[in-house]
Amino acid sequence: MEDGKMTVPYIVYEGEQVRHERAIKRLVIALIVAISAIFASNAMWLWAWMQYDYEWEDTITLETTDRSNANFIGGNGVIANGGTDYSIEETFENEE
Repeated sequence: MEDGKMTVPYIVYEGEQVRHERAIKRLVIALIVAISAIFASNAMWLWAWMQYDYEWEDTITLETTDRSNANFIGGNGVIANGGTDYSIEETFENEE
């Protein structure tokens, strides 16, 4: 042992290199499988999402019977009143 250096036989060094190469090969395969799984799951939920038929009509017809209100809350949050409003408005004053 000169100056604190150890000599390692060539066979031992080569054995360690082969072991490390196998570990790296397994990690690369695991990485490829994980990336493939991510793409497959994204493709599956996109396919499922595209199965729905998204349509929107511009005209909405609302009917009311029995003197009741027919209200519709649209996709944009606006309330469309489809009939005569028979409700009673009451105002309350704050008594303090």
